[in-house]
Amino acid sequence: MMNMQNLMKQAQKMQKQMEAKQNELASTTFTGKSAQDLVVAELTGDKKVVSLNFAEAVVDPEDIETLQDMTIQAINDALNQIDEATKKSLGAFAGKLPF
Repeated sequence: MMNMQNLMKQAQKMQKQMEAKQNELASTTFTGKSAQDLVVAELTGDKKVVSLNFAEAVVDPEDIETLQDMTIQAINDALNQIDEATKKSLGAFAGKLPF
């Protein structure tokens, strides 16, 4: 059985590694796209929207609903990518917990 001092050292090391991974994720840009790339959303790993780009073909004043749907689709695509990257990056730490 591990002594308390070794356990604390291991926990501190893991905390530093997790913080480094979180910072790495936060500084990564994820690009989400709608169907046919008509709307492209860029988000950072900490889920901040950096940019939204609309293809001219999708900007129709008579059909705002399609633009809204595609914008939601692009943002959700980027958010899903962030969630997957977070699970991959930080989920590894769950199996390493010493308790």
